[in-house]
Amino acid sequence: MRNDRNKVTPWQNHGELHVKQMKIAVSGKGGVGKTTLAALLCLDLSNRGLQILAVDADPVASLGAALGFPEPEKITPISEMKDLIAERTGARPGSIGGYFKLNPRVEDIPENFCREQNGIRLVVMGTVKAGGAGCICPESALLRALLQHLILERNEAAVIDMEAGVEHLGRATAGAVDRMLVVVEPGQRSLAAARMIRKLAGDIGLFRVGIVANKVRKESDLETIKTSLREFELLGWLPLDPAVIEADLSGRPTSLDLPGFRDRVGSIVDKLGK
Repeated sequence: MRNDRNKVTPWQNHGELHVKQMKIAVSGKGGVGKTTLAALLCLDLSNRGLQILAVDADPVASLGAALGFPEPEKITPISEMKDLIAERTGARPGSIGGYFKLNPRVEDIPENFCREQNGIRLVVMGTVKAGGAGCICPESALLRALLQHLILERNEAAVIDMEAGVEHLGRATAGAVDRMLVVVEPGQRSLAAARMIRKLAGDIGLFRVGIVANKVRKESDLETIKTSLREFELLGWLPLDPAVIEADLSGRPTSLDLPGFRDRVGSIVDKLGK
């Protein structure tokens, strides 16, 4: 049997260690295909033999379904694990006032409270359902500490499916994100959201922001995105494919096997490794 262990592939240009530890945040306006791209990136990286952390940080958790995890609707988000939150922070979820730990222990959560299949470990963060974006509560303290641990201290590559913003990130973690990808589709609301996300990311020191065009129907769609978002690096694009919509509607997982998708997603990952 041929031994390709030492074979250097294009995505190893900056060293295998960098690729193995790559941290990618995926954001964009709702409905643009953000979760689909996050799942495709996870699948591509897994096919390259890497261990992957798939982090679902979107309040509407659907990354597990996109990756084909069995019964994803039965996965309890970390933010809803009341006993765990109480144990680690010293306060029950929903409590107001009083004291709780701002830096709870989280290093064992990926192994003990997450699902794994085909080399992909799924972490469903959930969200704080009460209070404002700046809510200081036991749940938010645990989520912030966990995301910081996943980005700063874990060795696996991580793909983080964000909500349409940077609320889960902070200055402590933004600097360790290798790249934020903003998924855009042809449409003014999507383009405006990309500019807003870029500004919010810059406010916390995350300047490595690129775009991936999705649902591209024709060359003029791509030209519109390029012209409107000249300040962004375009890392790649995916076509509008009815099979993607059909899979989403029927609850089937995302696949790299659609015509042209494997090469296009691989090209995006190659660029991220440079």
